[in-house]
Amino acid sequence: MGQKLVSVPECHSTNTLLAELLQRHELPEGTAVVTPHQTAGRGQRGNTWTSQPGKNLTVSFLLFPTFAEAARAFEITQMASLAVLDTVSAYVPGARVKWPNDILVGARKMAGILIENQVQGAFLSQAIVGIGLNVNQTDFALPTATSLAREINQAVALQTLWEELAANLERRYIGWRERKSRLDQAYLAQLYWRGEWHTFQTREGKMEGMIEGVDSHGRLCVRTAQGVRFFSLQEIQYLA
Repeated sequence: MGQKLVSVPECHSTNTLLAELLQRHELPEGTAVVTPHQTAGRGQRGNTWTSQPGKNLTVSFLLFPTFAEAARAFEITQMASLAVLDTVSAYVPGARVKWPNDILVGARKMAGILIENQVQGAFLSQAIVGIGLNVNQTDFALPTATSLAREINQAVALQTLWEELAANLERRYIGWRERKSRLDQAYLAQLYWRGEWHTFQTREGKMEGMIEGVDSHGRLCVRTAQGVRFFSLQEIQYLA
């Protein structure tokens, strides 16, 4: 991961730039695009990802998971989430994965992941894994955000963190490719709010439920008084 590195001082989105480069050039697997300043970073649900220039890590990696059926696409989310969690946990114990792929410390978000897949036939052909990790930024517009520096009260070297993230992603990816690791078990063990009763917002209104896990399609499994329900990304929000 990252042996071919494209570093730019500024870009709209590392995911978008990597996709544009791939249209014009033949790039090897593991190619990474990194920038200290995204002007139009993207997140899940069409949200934006804002970041102070030069303070954080914003990077996208190119993968060719042609060994995996399209039905296993959520495993990329699990793999990438665990790689980012590995990186964060070396500095801040107790971090968790909030479904599907946010990294939280306590109830505050430290990192987000945006994965864009392409499918050819019944198999995955390409995946761009975009990662935004709050590192040295300490002031945020939202009270629900945090960073490594904020949690440990000291700055973190971005180059060191980049190397650790690339190594963790490579290790998790190889383990997944060679089926040497059970992503589902490792992911569930780190899942935020799993096994706890909480309040959620659904299209029908507020709901009390307990997260039990995630099915093979990546849907969140929540036990309610009426039984287990399954939710896709746009269908449920965490409240309290």
